[in-house]
Amino acid sequence: MLSKYVSELLEKGERMDGRDFLEWREIEILPNVIKKAEGSASVRFGRTHVIAGVKLEISKPFPDNPNEGILIVNAEFPPIASPFFEPGPPDEKAIELARVIDRMIRESKMIESEKLVIGEEKVWGVFVDIHVMNDAGNLMDAAALASVAALLNTKIPKIEEESILRGEYIDKLPVVHKPVMVTLCKIKDKILIDPTNDEEEIIESKISFGIREDNVFCAIQKQGKSIPFNMVKQMIDLALEKSKELRSKLNAN
Repeated sequence: MLSKYVSELLEKGERMDGRDFLEWREIEILPNVIKKAEGSASVRFGRTHVIAGVKLEISKPFPDNPNEGILIVNAEFPPIASPFFEPGPPDEKAIELARVIDRMIRESKMIESEKLVIGEEKVWGVFVDIHVMNDAGNLMDAAALASVAALLNTKIPKIEEESILRGEYIDKLPVVHKPVMVTLCKIKDKILIDPTNDEEEIIESKISFGIREDNVFCAIQKQGKSIPFNMVKQMIDLALEKSKELRSKLNAN
């Protein structure tokens, strides 16, 4: 019954929370919320709440990139965050979210990874852990924003006799770009952003766009049914426009 009500409202050009179709919920970014991490951030999109933490570890480089640091993104969907999350190892949704955000960060060249080399066969490994505290819709955009915000305040710890001195830092993480994720959703002939979980129940399809500050697309992920070409083009234009609004939130912190 609720899905039918949500659908009827959208047909009238209305949303349950009174927002316009292309209006974000209230967005809050709080940096440095985990004191023992090298970097962290809390992000809220309305009632959706995600925390990202960054840890740096001395690691071996990947064989195909011996002169670059490594990046690994993981996501946790604990049952306390949603009645639809199950206990146990990450499910397909958590794995997909982590992979898309990993791709956005990696392909955007956000981090100057060649500056993460410590010595012969030793590099910094950058581990981003995404924790969903409450799922009220649009986890992809919230988790991506939290991850980028956390990386922006990440510091490189001091090394002494091949041991990391936690809490003592030598420099900031070499970050050169600020990618953000914007997800556009299709419901019949309507396009909307930042869906609540009630709206996600009736979404026909959606595309998540990872976009740098210079309007370079660095990740695209589509879910659901096919979308007409003219609507895809409209989504691309909207994603570019709305990405500037998200990035202004980052720049304010």
